[in-house]
Amino acid sequence: MLLIMTSVLGIALLTLALSGPAVSFVPIGGGASTHVSITGTALLQKVTETCRVLAEAAGQEFEPTGSSPEELVQACLGPKATGEVSGAKFRSALQEIYTQNGLIDRNFANSAPHHFNSEAFLEGRGLITEGMVAIKANIRKENFQAARETLGRILHTLQVREVEDFYSHSNWVELGYTDPYIALIRPDLPLENLADFNTATCSDCASGTCPNSILPNILKEKKLTSGYMGIFSAVKPKGKCSHGGAADLTSTTVPRGGINKDERRSDNVALHNAAVNAATAASLQLLEDIRLAVGDHDFLRMMGIARSSVVCFVIDTTGSMSDDIDEARAVVYEIIDSKKGTQDEPSEYILVPFNDPDFGPMIRTTDPDKMKKEISKLTAAGGGDSPEMCLSGLQLALTGSPASSYIYVFTDATAKDIALKDTIVALIRSTKSTVSFFMTGGIKRRRRSLRAASFNDYKDLALASGGQAIQVSKSQLPEATDVILDTSTSALVTVLQRARNPGKQETFPFMLDESLKNITIYITGTSITFTLTNPAGVSQSNTKASGKLGTIQTVGNLRRIRLNDDALTGTWQININSNQPYTLKVTGQSTITFIYDFVESFKGPHPGYATLSGRPQAGQSATLMLSVMGRKGPSSITVGEVGLVTVSVPDAVSNGITTDMGNGDILVTVEAVPKGEFVVFLKGTDKESNSKFQRQSTTQMSVSKVNIQAIVDSSVEPGKAFKLPFSVMTQGSGGQYLISARNDREFPMSYPKSLDLTSGQYTNATLTITPPANTLSGTDVTLTLEAQSSSRIDSNYAVLRFSVVTKITDFIPPLCEVVSVQADDCPQDVSQCKHFHWELSANLTDGNGTGIESISLRQGNGTLSYTSLSSPIIQANYNASCCSQIVEFIAIDKVGNVGKCYHSIVRSASAPALTLSLWLWLLISAFVIRT
Repeated sequence: MLLIMTSVLGIALLTLALSGPAVSFVPIGGGASTHVSITGTALLQKVTETCRVLAEAAGQEFEPTGSSPEELVQACLGPKATGEVSGAKFRSALQEIYTQNGLIDRNFANSAPHHFNSEAFLEGRGLITEGMVAIKANIRKENFQAARETLGRILHTLQVREVEDFYSHSNWVELGYTDPYIALIRPDLPLENLADFNTATCSDCASGTCPNSILPNILKEKKLTSGYMGIFSAVKPKGKCSHGGAADLTSTTVPRGGINKDERRSDNVALHNAAVNAATAASLQLLEDIRLAVGDHDFLRMMGIARSSVVCFVIDTTGSMSDDIDEARAVVYEIIDSKKGTQDEPSEYILVPFNDPDFGPMIRTTDPDKMKKEISKLTAAGGGDSPEMCLSGLQLALTGSPASSYIYVFTDATAKDIALKDTIVALIRSTKSTVSFFMTGGIKRRRRSLRAASFNDYKDLALASGGQAIQVSKSQLPEATDVILDTSTSALVTVLQRARNPGKQETFPFMLDESLKNITIYITGTSITFTLTNPAGVSQSNTKASGKLGTIQTVGNLRRIRLNDDALTGTWQININSNQPYTLKVTGQSTITFIYDFVESFKGPHPGYATLSGRPQAGQSATLMLSVMGRKGPSSITVGEVGLVTVSVPDAVSNGITTDMGNGDILVTVEAVPKGEFVVFLKGTDKESNSKFQRQSTTQMSVSKVNIQAIVDSSVEPGKAFKLPFSVMTQGSGGQYLISARNDREFPMSYPKSLDLTSGQYTNATLTITPPANTLSGTDVTLTLEAQSSSRIDSNYAVLRFSVVTKITDFIPPLCEVVSVQADDCPQDVSQCKHFHWELSANLTDGNGTGIESISLRQGNGTLSYTSLSSPIIQANYNASCCSQIVEFIAIDKVGNVGKCYHSIVRSASAPALTLSLWLWLLISAFVIRT
């Protein structure tokens, strides 16, 4: 089932109907929300558990120095490895799950299945089932962002949305149950004892705050029900419970009141706490199912537990690029060889070749040896005409790389596919990735038209992303690639970035703090002189290659200044003089950083903030949700100023009003948004060193009067046309607006190429996209939709991601039957166990399912072996020391269903003989635990 927004007007009416007193729930951030604390507890517990298992398997200690996510990441990635470790990826992963849930509350507030309202149990479980299938398929294809976004759609503020709502909105805990309802994530099990449509379930509660209004016979017969919710209507079936609350019109219809336990109130403390406990256990249950299905390593990758560095190369392979390919290969080899075993070792390697007319495929691996092998295969051939398919290759890299990646493009030609430029800008803004170009061509073309390409297009894209546009000769390229070694590192932060066009003499101050290491300044441009001055007044000019402050390297249009290790903390300044365009960037390594999203507020039963897919709206304040990270978590940071600042014109600074949302999240409201392109800046104090710091985002943003609304809520089947309604509105001048859409898989699409807009009113349209029937399950698709005024003065975009997932009918996990256990030799005295062994044999089958794909040992120090996985019945044999008395192994089928096989030879203290204990355990082992 695919749920999409069909009318922006409908959403506007819904928002109006939901206006009223806000409940204490914040989908993004917010320490006041019980759901946030439940979620944080569940996720941190599961990640900690997984990290500990991997550390113990590697013979390492797992000892986090504190409870913050940053300290957890440090311990998980290996405390003995040298280098800095940033928690930004983990925080970003959590925030992605947050924001997807915000969209559920905003766009599906009146959808009963999304909240288990109105006794929609089967439909609600269907959403969970569909989402779990998509998550597992995405992870198998290493589409971790798509997996997180799908997970976000079945989670509620990092708490299981459908699952949490089940315990809060149903009478599960009133029935006396304390454990999670396993059937919610087990579609092979029936949902039993549901109250039918004609069965009354609640008594009248005139005050609206009765401790328990469930009818006695419902409680006695253990009938399952949930409250009805009416946002537009007070009508509900006779005798049925209501959800309750100010937004629920049915709560005034007899039987009045409501049974939701969303908030802790004086009349429902016990029930609320019981629902919280059950929901927490259910969250862990669901996360464990995902973890078992995909494995520990990929589970942590989905959760963003990875080193910050990702090495991504987009390389022109036409005939003139032989020297460039050799240098890119040398850089990759140096990165792999020099950074192995450190925290700077890349977590992933990505390679995208392009020429004309071909580009791709994208090669993505975590294996450094495979990356060496793949890049060694590249050869320069073909070409002839200058323009190449550079932007098509870059589009693949931007949609296939993790967010906030550093991407390096090697080319000596302009872009033949210049029509993709606006799409590339939208993807840069959406992913916050940084793109740097290494241009070795000497071609200088005059534009034949407004859309003809030049190297200036690459400079525009580099500036938009916070990257570098470096022009050198082919012989100079080996010197210029030091930039890649600088930036392919962990915990990289930007202190300052500015650009001037045309150039002029200007002094730029910036603050260095005690946590910064490997501080580097980059200046690109021609005919440049500069002077750098430290807080003590010591200066060094561009004429001194090696001076008191650092070393200066000049190659092509790049000046690279590496500050000495003893660089003073405090306010530095650099005076630059040039009448030509230039850029300035100051970077370093530090765990003090921040992540952010532009958001918009929404109201309803669960009001909150949802991430914007495009540019913020012009003519109104801008709102950001910002998460700060310190060396020991957010508590080790004091936030000073947060705001927006221009990059390419004399600094226009707009400070924001901050609201602490808890857990390191800060809501920032900027009333006067700067004109033109801007970035986010943060200033504060590091409590660990009592030194002031400044940080800046790299991705440039601007506002727009155009707004695009489109929502994808679920997966799409291969071979089936998917219709996506979307709506476009402008607050500017009406008239014809050009519509363009692109997807990174080149799936066929149809949509109107233009729309006539009336100012202040939404115009609806539909886009149809059809994944081919042979599309692999788990494939993710990034769709970029843009609306632009006919004058090209204003535009906006929406970047949407959806998954192509094959419909499955196999929900039954593999079966395990213990055939024999030989443990008679194990001594009664466990202290004598070392010289004795025991054995277990079991048969594993998948019946009429998709077949068992893998078998792995989860518990026990023995040896597990098994026959061919292609056999209908797989024989598994386990042999272990009598000191290792428990064994658990799991079998996973080809669609991610997980079956467990568990056995213990631990003797009961009261057991008179081994045979009785063994017989009992055989009975226990014979049943199947299906997750």
